[in-house]
Amino acid sequence: MAVQINPSILSADFARLADEARAVEGADWLHVDVMDNHFVPNLTLGVPVVESLRKATETPLDCHLMIEDPDRWAPAYVEAGAGSVTFHVEAAAAPVRLAREIRAMGARASMALKPATPVEPYEDLLPELDMLLIMTVEPGFGGQAFLDIMLPKIRRARQLIERHGLELWLQVDGGVSASTIERCAEAGADVFVAGSAVYGAEDPAEAVRALRKQAAAACAH
Repeated sequence: MAVQINPSILSADFARLADEARAVEGADWLHVDVMDNHFVPNLTLGVPVVESLRKATETPLDCHLMIEDPDRWAPAYVEAGAGSVTFHVEAAAAPVRLAREIRAMGARASMALKPATPVEPYEDLLPELDMLLIMTVEPGFGGQAFLDIMLPKIRRARQLIERHGLELWLQVDGGVSASTIERCAEAGADVFVAGSAVYGAEDPAEAVRALRKQAAAACAH
């Protein structure tokens, strides 16, 4: 597994997003949390900001849609320049159709599961995806504490991926830091969203490098 670190701009300074994006250009992806104040109790940013970020950084954009009706809105984020678009299965009316549409438009299709949503019912959907996101906090706010009870779910997801021989990335998002990333990697995750652990550091780029080193060592072990 190739470890990837995706800094979350939810923890960045929104008044300086272009500068904050450039501060982590050694990262693999820039994670963009889109919240609509309906699916989750918070409101962040939308298509215009994604369009502007695409122009401001060479780092590809990983858009996580915590919104209602992603079937309607997700394609607009591909058009805005997102290289990967994640929808929540709890909100999608037709997840297979949506994943195929995202892929057909040229982006990677990803499906997210909230902490209480089991992965097993969606085993047959996995071949339609490029990435599966296991939320390790309740979606909606940054800075939450990592939920250790999600580690067995990460392991089960990795087992399903391997059972089907899929080239499917397994992402974790929520409370990922120097103290939790190794456990996530050992459980089978290979893509790590980190917010405050990166943007709360004195040197965000160095924080990305340090997290990648930790995760890679844990994966190798």
